[in-house]
Amino acid sequence: MVTPMVSNQLPISFEFFPPKTEEGIAKLMAQYKLLAAYNPEYFSITYGAGGTTRDRTKQLVLDINAKGIPAVPHLSCIGDTHHSLKALLDTYKNTGIGNIVTLRGDLPKDVADVANEFHYANELVTFIRQHYGDSFKLIVAAYPEVHPEAKNAQHDLINFKRKVEAGASAAITQYFYNSDAYEDFVNRCQQQGITIPIYPGIMPITNHEKLARFSRMCGAEIPQWIEKRLLDYQDEPSSLKAFGLDVVTQLCEKLITLGIPGFHFYTLNQSTPTLKILENLRLTSAV
Repeated sequence: MVTPMVSNQLPISFEFFPPKTEEGIAKLMAQYKLLAAYNPEYFSITYGAGGTTRDRTKQLVLDINAKGIPAVPHLSCIGDTHHSLKALLDTYKNTGIGNIVTLRGDLPKDVADVANEFHYANELVTFIRQHYGDSFKLIVAAYPEVHPEAKNAQHDLINFKRKVEAGASAAITQYFYNSDAYEDFVNRCQQQGITIPIYPGIMPITNHEKLARFSRMCGAEIPQWIEKRLLDYQDEPSSLKAFGLDVVTQLCEKLITLGIPGFHFYTLNQSTPTLKILENLRLTSAV
């Protein structure tokens, strides 16, 4: 069982994606300042399918890391090569980056000829451990509601265990809105002898259409009662945001009682929704 614990002080982290323009970067830095006031454990920076944001991800990681709060690059292996990933990892190691979010990733759209030296995230974890030992803390993905490509829940758990056995240090979950799914997943992991910390990924609710699209792509479930309420508010943006804030706040409150190791927030480069959740929770970083 997950050990219950109630606290208003937990490790927190925030996720950004690399903007495409200088204007976008300037806007992101304004959001960074607001979130940095919470002294997060780190800011993670996403990596586009097949490394399509490689240079922008690397530059944003280095820029944010230089500001004092650790930056953690995402690194996916699908469509990439041993040589190119090692060059990138060398750069990160030499500039003091200590953590990597280690992912399989998705194939970029409309690309017919891509490298196929890696197929699964556990292979990337193994590759990094073979070449860099314990130089990096490796954070992998977890799917409480089952990866959309998995045959079934047990097959998905076996795949997750492969990543852990390859050398994963911690995991961040896909977002979810049913705390029972997280609790069940952690319990099943413990039964398999998996003891790494599993951080719930939290997605604020601010837009029904975008959330529905994201959820279809990643396999996250929007509970029917939430879906119906969001439809009620589709022409009332302020009411939808207020409802979404209540839903996610209550989810986080429940997760805290389950003894979670911390929270990882998918900010979508916006600080306000996440800050409101943190304020509701009276939550501060334990870092």
